[in-house]
Amino acid sequence: MPIKSFDPLGLANLGSEETFRWLQAGELKNGRTAMVATVGYLVQTAGVHFPGMLSKDISFESLSTMKPIDQWAAVPDAGKAQILLTCLIAEVITEGKQGTHYMKGGDLPTMVFPPIDFSGVSEQTMTRKRNSELNNGRLAMIGKYYARVSITIFTATLTSYIQPCTSNYHSFI
Repeated sequence: MPIKSFDPLGLANLGSEETFRWLQAGELKNGRTAMVATVGYLVQTAGVHFPGMLSKDISFESLSTMKPIDQWAAVPDAGKAQILLTCLIAEVITEGKQGTHYMKGGDLPTMVFPPIDFSGVSEQTMTRKRNSELNNGRLAMIGKYYARVSITIFTATLTSYIQPCTSNYHSFI
């Protein structure tokens, strides 16, 4: 069962059913993004990085020693454009591939590459998994907020709690 909604201002009651579905889809997409971002933050904080160079003068190893905001600033403009273009393409695909749009009563967006066949999974199991995804996304959004606040206000990072990897396995291959 999803955690009960916290809506003290009654914002969920504003607007139409289409507005509510749009907000639901936004929560789901932002939760998925936050889950990926939280894992990325934890992996980077642990000292794990890709091998090689990001550009001619920036290595992935040098990026792994920076705070996330400094990492983004160090990425060349062409790299930032590639990241944002990839996000745009993913958004266009999720918004355009379904039959009936979620704001018109269709299914909420899915973004799985390659698509996974869930036809053999019971409806009860799928409901539990969807609720887990929603709850985990909410928790990840809180986690990302914590990370941002800790870096901005307290100048502390999770590095205080996670020891960097000291073996020879500092990179993905």
